[in-house]
Amino acid sequence: MGIAEHIESLLYRYQCVVVPSFGAFLTQIKPAYLQKDSNTFYPPSKELSFNAQLKSNDGLLVSHISQSDHKTYDEVLSGIEAEAKTWFKKLYSEGSLDFGALGVFKLNAERKIVFQPAERNNYLAASFGLSGVHASPVTREVLKEEVAEIEERIPFMITPETRREFGLRPYFKYAAVVLLALTTGLSAYTYYQRHDASDALVREAAQQEVSRHIQEATFFSTAPLELPSIHLDVTRTRQGNHHIIAGAFRVRENADKKIRQLRERGYDALYIGVNPYGLHQVAYGSYTDPAEALEALHKIKRTVSADAWLLSVK
Repeated sequence: MGIAEHIESLLYRYQCVVVPSFGAFLTQIKPAYLQKDSNTFYPPSKELSFNAQLKSNDGLLVSHISQSDHKTYDEVLSGIEAEAKTWFKKLYSEGSLDFGALGVFKLNAERKIVFQPAERNNYLAASFGLSGVHASPVTREVLKEEVAEIEERIPFMITPETRREFGLRPYFKYAAVVLLALTTGLSAYTYYQRHDASDALVREAAQQEVSRHIQEATFFSTAPLELPSIHLDVTRTRQGNHHIIAGAFRVRENADKKIRQLRERGYDALYIGVNPYGLHQVAYGSYTDPAEALEALHKIKRTVSADAWLLSVK
């Protein structure tokens, strides 16, 4: 299995895979979306990108290949660094570098590396096996058109009826209308009187219930309570705002191991925390004076490691 295949398998479990002396492959979760042009729904996925600035070995890829291929850690690390040199040589000579299912590296007009990821694999484990789903647009029937069609088949026509009244029948009709109006008015007045009396009884009962609760209420003293004091011992992980970074590790145990090694060499090494890429940072030391931090950084880069760099936080 090649290095690209090992990187691809790790991207399903991690958001950042660093290739020593080459760069880091980063992933970011992209939510599900609808492509309106083709009416296709796509599941959530991981967007793949590349950062050429992250070259420091965090141990993740080397340890994975060492366990998979049954090789020593140093042997795998040397092989990856040699392969990285070959990649750069091919990229600058041919102008492109194919990384299989991961994507293609190219050089732009300014001779800078540009990564174009391939969209063949979805590295989000929760969406494993899911693909885009095409949805046919819904055609809605218009009710107005149906009514118009029915009216064309069954025309409606209303013909008024003319009647003539003779004798006392019209007077009986008018008398019946007046009697109905009087009866309706009397019923409405009676209902209003009963409804008004019922509302008065309900309001009186509610007022009595509120008064009873107020009389039975218990009022507490507003004097402040005296709480016991608690003293906590807090250990600071940062002793200053300027940190000389010795390395960033995917596994916390590797960071602790690095701290022990630096302290054995006389450095006041400490654990800084996790950076936005999920890596545990270790510092040679922390300083409050920026001038003192720069002086120490230059000394470490000359005598210990040229990869050391200064992290200043507010």
